[in-house]
Amino acid sequence: MSSTGTLFTVSAPSGAGKTSLVAALATSYDRLQVSVSHTTRTQRPGEADGTNYHFVSEAQFVEMLDRSEFLEHARVFDNLYGTSQIWVEQQLATGIDVILEIDWQGAQQIKRLLPDSRSIFILPPSRETLQLRLTSRAQDEEAIIAQRMSAAIEEMSHYLESDYLIVNDIFQQALDDLQAVIASQRLRTDKQMKTQADLLLNLLS
Repeated sequence: MSSTGTLFTVSAPSGAGKTSLVAALATSYDRLQVSVSHTTRTQRPGEADGTNYHFVSEAQFVEMLDRSEFLEHARVFDNLYGTSQIWVEQQLATGIDVILEIDWQGAQQIKRLLPDSRSIFILPPSRETLQLRLTSRAQDEEAIIAQRMSAAIEEMSHYLESDYLIVNDIFQQALDDLQAVIASQRLRTDKQMKTQADLLLNLLS
């Protein structure tokens, strides 16, 4: 018997490295899927529609919102982001864990709707490191970088609302920490009672 999957939310200020960490994490486990959000923001060089995001117009996004198709949604830096509710529910029902890369607003919405979800917050080791990471992307104008840095302090203050806190200083250590979170949830007794049902029956009969 398969156990219901766990929904994990991963939040961080822009430049903290959550996308790289989640991408590496996704290759570490079977039965783990990263949700692909819908967004109205402009597609960046190197991004693929349906892989990084589902890129839609604001009119399309509003239509989906009117049809209640999003599990959560938020406006971030003048762009809209949302998570498909049907897709997430289908994955969890088949025992697959799902990771959502969302901002703290979305994580709050998820926690209210699904109290059994687990929230993870990723912090940079310093403001200087965060500034360097944003600048080295060479994808955003200076005004955008300044805007993101200004918003980062407010975003980081919401770490208190998360279940787990990880500092991304050394990448491998941060990845190890993320893997430990996933493993700990899968080893919970209520989940093991389902995934190890045959073994438990054999041992105790």
